[in-house]
Amino acid sequence: MIEPRRVRVVHPRTDAASRGPLPPAVPAEDAGTEVDEIYLRSLIRGQARLALLVVAATAVLLGGVAVLGAVWPAFDRTRIAGVPVAWLILGVAVYPLLISLAWLAVREAERNEDDFRSLTGRR
Repeated sequence: MIEPRRVRVVHPRTDAASRGPLPPAVPAEDAGTEVDEIYLRSLIRGQARLALLVVAATAVLLGGVAVLGAVWPAFDRTRIAGVPVAWLILGVAVYPLLISLAWLAVREAERNEDDFRSLTGRR
C-alpha cells in the first residue's frame, strides 16, 4: 500500500508577513527634495479641488432636476411629442451633460499631472 504524501498549505500572506519589512520603493538618495514635496502637495490640492468642483457640478445638475420637479408641479405631466418632459430631461438631457463633465474632469486632471511632470522634470 502506498502512503499518501502530506502537503502543507500556507497562505501567501502568511509567508510575506514572516519575511519582515520591505525595502523602500525609492532609495534614500533618489528620494524627492523639499521642492518636490511642495509640488506634490500642490498637485494633490489641485486634484482635490477639481474633484470637489466635479462633485458640486454633478450635485447642482441632478439636484436642479429634483428642484425643478418640486417647484413645477406640472413637470411630470407636461409632454412634448407625447413624451413626458421629465423623462426627456432625465433620460436624454442629463447624460450628455454628465459625460461632458466627466470628459472635462479627466482633461483637467491630466493637465494638472502634465504641469506637475514639467515642473519636476519627470517623464
